[in-house]
Amino acid sequence: MTEVLAQPAVLILLGPPGAGKGTQARMLEEDFGLVQLSTGDLLRAAVAAGTDAGRQAKAVMEAGQLVSDDIVLAILKDRMAAPDVAKGVILDGFPRTDGQAAALDALLAAAGQKVTAAISLEVDDEAMVGRVSGRYTCGTCGEGYHDEFKQPAVAGTCDKCGGTAFKRRADDNAETVRERLKAYHAQTAPLIAYYEGKGVLERIDAMGPIPAIRSALSAIVSRVSA
Repeated sequence: MTEVLAQPAVLILLGPPGAGKGTQARMLEEDFGLVQLSTGDLLRAAVAAGTDAGRQAKAVMEAGQLVSDDIVLAILKDRMAAPDVAKGVILDGFPRTDGQAAALDALLAAAGQKVTAAISLEVDDEAMVGRVSGRYTCGTCGEGYHDEFKQPAVAGTCDKCGGTAFKRRADDNAETVRERLKAYHAQTAPLIAYYEGKGVLERIDAMGPIPAIRSALSAIVSRVSA
């Protein structure tokens, strides 16, 4: 059953690749009626819709340049005014720096909103190397598996569709995962400090079972949105 929040939530999920941000975001959507907003998806949608900001983003991307924070914020502002996000949003991929975080705060303040919580999914780095580097999927239906934690009931045959072709992402290897973790910590440390200073940082042990993490997240969202 979807829980009702007293005010629209603005949640930011922080965590390295493989920490389960996508999985938990989908569950928060189910539990609270929130909408996950991915920066990449927002940019593509704005370009396709031909909005002012979308046209600016298209020109920048076609020139092979990075889309500026101002354009991303303009697109985010447009999207957050849509009626389907009235219950709140989960921001995915933005902000990435404390400068972006400050700009987001200003954007929200102009709309009478603020970041409800920045939730850090905390994991053990070496455990994450094993978790990510062991992932593979069915080449037919995309069902996910893992060398250690989730193998098909019948070896070589997908439980979901019966397919026999499997694939791994080229960057899901131990060396690449370690580099991604190093980059994550370097980029995210300022954000952790920023939101801790604002008094909205929450930390969750994300090494446990998915249902336990979901329960802990739900408890935080219910508390901070009351």
